[in-house]
Amino acid sequence: MRIGTRGSALALAQAQLVVELLGRGETVIVTTAGDRGDAVADKSRWVDALEQALLAGEIDLAVHSAKDVPAVLADGLSLLGTPARAAAADVLCGAASLEELPHGARLGTGSVRRAAQLLAVREDLKLVPVTGNVDTRLRKLGEGECDALVLAHAGLQRLGREAEVGGVLDPTSFVPSPGQGTLALEGRSDDAAAREAVAAITDKDTNACLRAERAVASALEASCHTPLGAWAVPAGCGCLELRAWVGLPDGSAWVSDGLLGGFYDPEELGSRMARRMTAAGAGELLKGAREMALDRA
Repeated sequence: MRIGTRGSALALAQAQLVVELLGRGETVIVTTAGDRGDAVADKSRWVDALEQALLAGEIDLAVHSAKDVPAVLADGLSLLGTPARAAAADVLCGAASLEELPHGARLGTGSVRRAAQLLAVREDLKLVPVTGNVDTRLRKLGEGECDALVLAHAGLQRLGREAEVGGVLDPTSFVPSPGQGTLALEGRSDDAAAREAVAAITDKDTNACLRAERAVASALEASCHTPLGAWAVPAGCGCLELRAWVGLPDGSAWVSDGLLGGFYDPEELGSRMARRMTAAGAGELLKGAREMALDRA
């Protein structure tokens, strides 16, 4: 089985994990628009070339970080499943907690969602746009470009760099991106062999949580410019607990909600959450977030 992946250290580690779980396969490195730095404004920049390789029959399976996968896939492709989730939360590197950071501290992040959530709690923080792969961001921290850095815990886990974690941000308040910590395995919808192989390594809890989180993002028409968090966990008794957060990029206004729903219909839970968030003003916040993004462009 040919397993397509981006060429970053984290992407390769994720693809190797899938190879090991499957017990077979070879990795095929595919360069996406995001890797080339093309001016593509949405999440498709991280998956476009992998989807094209699937449709061309050049690979049999694509491994994505689920948070990078757009709500709408290319025609003829499906998300076939996902292995067990790694840690979903965001973490601080260079500090043990936000409270430890002095007034006006420089905090590095390249995420509009993280920036919004951080400013909602500490409007005094000076956010520094730190981008690039994990190693690049940690190097910039070491070189003093910022006083602390916010990263996904899962990426540090998969790269064997958990020693860099200073503190974990509570995901009930700093709600992670939909799919954070989760690998999404995409294949051709009519490829029965790939579907069967992925089913054997799919974690049902993780898959249900991902479907609920993606349903929130889809119903709210979220993009890479949307300060949106959605995080689901199994709650026992056939239920999922879903939390969501939407705010303005500057943290000046936000809404958050929590909801229990059926494990076996996660899309309905996600859609219900989106309706509740919309009723609470999420639509106006998302419109404002898009306008702010255009003003910065």
